[in-house]
Amino acid sequence: MATNGEVLRFLCPDSEWVIYDNDFDKIEWIKGEPITKAEFEAGFAKVDAWKTKEEIAAIAAKEAAQAKFEALGLTANDLKALGL
Repeated sequence: MATNGEVLRFLCPDSEWVIYDNDFDKIEWIKGEPITKAEFEAGFAKVDAWKTKEEIAAIAAKEAAQAKFEALGLTANDLKALGL
């Protein structure tokens, strides 16, 4: 699950802020436009969905790379021998 900091960085990438006690009501906005509490709370699902999408993409990329290596007749040990 996303953290408060991850949500704020995701929703407000160009902002600067300090959050005290992990409490939305205790965010000090230093730079940028503040967001609403509703936007903040909805942000958790957005960040979690983004993380899941990134994890799926990373797995797919790894599987594609492994398939390419296998098509070339290379094994994981071959790659380790090359320092990869």
